Amino acid sequence: MTKGRLEAFSDGVIAILITIMVLELRIEGDSAGLDALQGLLPKFLMYVLSFVFVGIYWNNHHHMFHAADHVSGGVLWANLHLLFWLSVIPLVTGWMGEHHRVPIPTATYGVVMLACGIAYTVLQRVLIARQGPHSKLARAVGSDGKGKLSLLLYVAAIPLASVDPAVSQAIYVIVALLWLVPDRRIEVALSH
Repeated sequence: MTKGRLEAFSDGVIAILITIMVLELRIEGDSAGLDALQGLLPKFLMYVLSFVFVGIYWNNHHHMFHAADHVSGGVLWANLHLLFWLSVIPLVTGWMGEHHRVPIPTATYGVVMLACGIAYTVLQRVLIARQGPHSKLARAVGSDGKGKLSLLLYVAAIPLASVDPAVSQAIYVIVALLWLVPDRRIEVALSH
């Protein structure tokens, strides 16, 4: 399989995930006033956060595969592993949006985001193993401090949800802000 086909499949899955998330946003009740939007605000904010996360994964996935020369069966399975965890984001987004003050949905969101981060790291490592330790991708990723920091923040946020869900949600926002700017390491490595 060519990497282009893998990228096209991944792009399609990610587009569907975003569509599913937005379809979960519904205004409840019969009111046509602004008060009807008030109940939608927590769900909308969780949708925005998850949309940003999915966008970050899509962007970095694109950059990572742009730096890759070959894919293998292991890469395909690692990519499916990532797509699986990304596909759970709409479920936990809706749940946390409905129950944003409750620890379990907030912690579960963190578990899924941690699983996404681990799956991305696995995919990155499998790709680097396929490309070789001196490949453009390996040089660009380096020690991946930002990736490791993100995983640690998720690990901290999960139990903190039982103390205060808002603290965990703030940590999720911090992780998103860390990654909001596309990962320039790969762009720099490709330009040399």
